[in-house]
Amino acid sequence: MRAAGLNDSQLAVVYDDAGSTIAARLWWLLRYFGHEQVAVLDGGLAAWTAAGRPLTTRAPEPAGGNFTAGQGGAMPVLGTEAAARTARSGFLLDARAGERYRGDIEPIDRTAGHIPGAISAPATGNVSADGVFLPVAQLTERFRALGLPGPGDLRGGDAPAVGAYCGSGVTAAQEILALQMAGVPAALYVGSWSAWSADPARPVATGSDPG
Repeated sequence: MRAAGLNDSQLAVVYDDAGSTIAARLWWLLRYFGHEQVAVLDGGLAAWTAAGRPLTTRAPEPAGGNFTAGQGGAMPVLGTEAAARTARSGFLLDARAGERYRGDIEPIDRTAGHIPGAISAPATGNVSADGVFLPVAQLTERFRALGLPGPGDLRGGDAPAVGAYCGSGVTAAQEILALQMAGVPAALYVGSWSAWSADPARPVATGSDPG
């Protein structure tokens, strides 16, 4: 981050060309290490060019910044055991494509399927066809339709835990951002399906039902 020119207390705007699924990971990482001044460019590069904004092919050479990463922990995370508990006693969202959740295909990891009890909620459903996040009201309705509590239901210490995972913890960061926009705090299972499926002793569910 220092090599990229980022300073403490400076606003960092991150973007991609993949529905914010990659940019949100950097948003999450910076927040996790205590840098609060970070935003995701809604719609990414496509929205920028559609608005007639300038583009360049020149690679910048920024002056070194003074960014300092904290000790981490500013964003909640789930370990493997906590993810298993959240899937049963709270709400654990699987941000991967539906076919990977169901176990129809698995192009990366050793086992196909999903964490038993997890709910299928592909991150692609958080954005419109042009990659822009859905309005807050629609995001709220989407998560309510999946059974999650709304912002007004999360008061008090007995609020159900909410978490998200994907294949390797990248796409799920976009789900965390969408949940935050909808007023629902959520933890990231960083190891995600890659960590879960690496242990052959862990249970695996397949099909459309959480299991």
